[in-house]
Amino acid sequence: MTRRQAWPKAVLFDLDDTLWPIAPVILEAEKLLYAWLGQHAPRVAERFTIDSLRQARLELLAARPEFGIDLGALRHAGLVAAFEQVGEDAGKVELAMTEFFAARNAVTPYQDVVPGLERLKKQVLVGSVTNGVADLQTIGLAHHFQASVAARAFGRAKPDPGIFLAGCAALDVAPSDTLYVGDDLLLDVQGAQRAGLRAAWMNRTGKVNDLAGEVSPDVEVSSLDELLDWLETHHLHEHQV
Repeated sequence: MTRRQAWPKAVLFDLDDTLWPIAPVILEAEKLLYAWLGQHAPRVAERFTIDSLRQARLELLAARPEFGIDLGALRHAGLVAAFEQVGEDAGKVELAMTEFFAARNAVTPYQDVVPGLERLKKQVLVGSVTNGVADLQTIGLAHHFQASVAARAFGRAKPDPGIFLAGCAALDVAPSDTLYVGDDLLLDVQGAQRAGLRAAWMNRTGKVNDLAGEVSPDVEVSSLDELLDWLETHHLHEHQV
């Protein structure tokens, strides 16, 4: 009979689309930002639409790929360029970004997240590694995490092995003793495995693994409940091994 593995000492999480849906939040944040522009920077709102501002950001990212590690800085730079193009006071961009970030952090965690984190942190160290700009303190989940690493502060983004290793180091655990949980097969699953971690694919929407020949998660789950069930079924705590 195959011996069960020991529980990981730590679990690291991706955030957007793993712990909460992000697309509707971004759409709403962009609408609120655009409404703010209409009131406080009308020349920008007259010249640009939400879509044309987005297209300008994509063009800026193509020209300056270093913005890929900090999408907040990309949005800021895009707004500065738009303000300057129409002669608006670019000093207002900071206020615009404050409005955007407040709305961007108004996320609603999936129902399983808070109870799942409560259960999990009684068993292991819990941290996060993200390419996004979510603020766990503002969102109200920071107390569930012993460490958090963000690409914009670290200077490299997933799937770079370094950011996963930084998450492990922040919790003082070895990669082999760490499980990473994320929704993206390449950035999260393959990235974590190449850094020496185990990886769980959080597939909340029932997507087909169209990279099955290339990426094989250690486990596929649709919720934190399923993740905990898998850990409890297939793993033993160290003192039991």
